[in-house]
Amino acid sequence: MSEKGIVFFPEREFEGTPHDWGIEHFEDVFFPAADGTRLHGWWVPGPDSRGVIVWFHGNAGNISHRLDNLRRLLEAVGFSIFIFDYREFGRSEGSISKAGTFLDADGVLHYLTVERKLKPSDLLLFGRSLGTALAVHLARSIEPLGMVLEAAFTGTMEILRRYFPFGVPSSLTRTMYDNLSFIDTITCPILFIHGAYDQAIPISMGRTLYDKATAPKFFYEVPYADHNDTYLVGEKTYFEKWLSFVTFCLEGRPA
Repeated sequence: MSEKGIVFFPEREFEGTPHDWGIEHFEDVFFPAADGTRLHGWWVPGPDSRGVIVWFHGNAGNISHRLDNLRRLLEAVGFSIFIFDYREFGRSEGSISKAGTFLDADGVLHYLTVERKLKPSDLLLFGRSLGTALAVHLARSIEPLGMVLEAAFTGTMEILRRYFPFGVPSSLTRTMYDNLSFIDTITCPILFIHGAYDQAIPISMGRTLYDKATAPKFFYEVPYADHNDTYLVGEKTYFEKWLSFVTFCLEGRPA
């Protein structure tokens, strides 16, 4: 059984570019994953040079489906944003798989630290939904400025059991995401954001991760929000939480 169509729902066609959302300056970036697969992303410069948001999106669509969220986050926080597509999403090549997404994340880190010459402490990792597993993966090996985990899940098995109550196919468990086993190894500050009425990933999973995390941590429950509308429902408060967290991270960063 293929992971595509069950775990991943990639789309090739773009709905637009940052320019269509009023962002005049951005850069199309092509870079290799750790296995050489050619990936695509956007580098969107912001006015605040103290950090870069590295965005790991969820399991469906492509980066163009995050443009409204991206624009608002750019305006609110001011950091440059690097958002990219996993293999088989958008203009990225290859075939999607959980194993492949880890290679994609490793390629992102290499691109930013080697090609862009950024320090790990410049990077604010932002994972949404499935992307939280890739943010956690990188935060285990570097010391980033901080990490925002929105709609975070505990692990692959807990999610799949919701859809396969009578037994999870073995083909879907060859490579696992396991945030719960690793969250207490992360030392950078963490902001958890979760919709109170998230139907895809219950807020109890986010709470479980928060409880186990040992790093400086914050939890923002977005009242009335579901899975994909946290920034819309939270409105001003959502972005204020982001900005407050960024300020905390910058104040704690070694000189």
